[in-house]
Amino acid sequence: MIDAEKIEICPFCRLDISDISFLENENFLVVYNIAPILPGHSLVIPKKHTLSLFELNQEELKDFMVLGQKAGRLLSKAFNVESFNWSIQERAPAGQSVPHLHMHVIPRKEGDLSAPGDWYPELEDKFYSNHIDSSERPKFNREQLKSIAKKLREIGQNL
Repeated sequence: MIDAEKIEICPFCRLDISDISFLENENFLVVYNIAPILPGHSLVIPKKHTLSLFELNQEELKDFMVLGQKAGRLLSKAFNVESFNWSIQERAPAGQSVPHLHMHVIPRKEGDLSAPGDWYPELEDKFYSNHIDSSERPKFNREQLKSIAKKLREIGQNL
């Protein structure tokens, strides 16, 4: 059983994020990361509070991954990229900072980091004071996120 108090503090459940999403299906949506580590960094998020990939049934797992793939195609066009990091950190020991399942879709370009195959440690060391989810990372406000989502939805209509 999911603890109602945990849902209350989950930013993906507590806030209506549909207005900042740019893709969705029945069970999942895609939003631009409030504090992207690289341009285009987006998140695929279950609409219901979900802690673990293991909580998804086979159909939901398929929908989760297919929506991530669709987001990748859209971001590829929007940011003129062909490479991606796809990442799921599940629970705090794995580096998850928001206790709600989500998949990072991070567009990559040649030379965006000095060690492209070792992106997580590189980002920790280079940008974020030894923690990738540092509060020091610049954040977009809600209006900026709405504007980005609108532009990405427009690009998505042409795919």
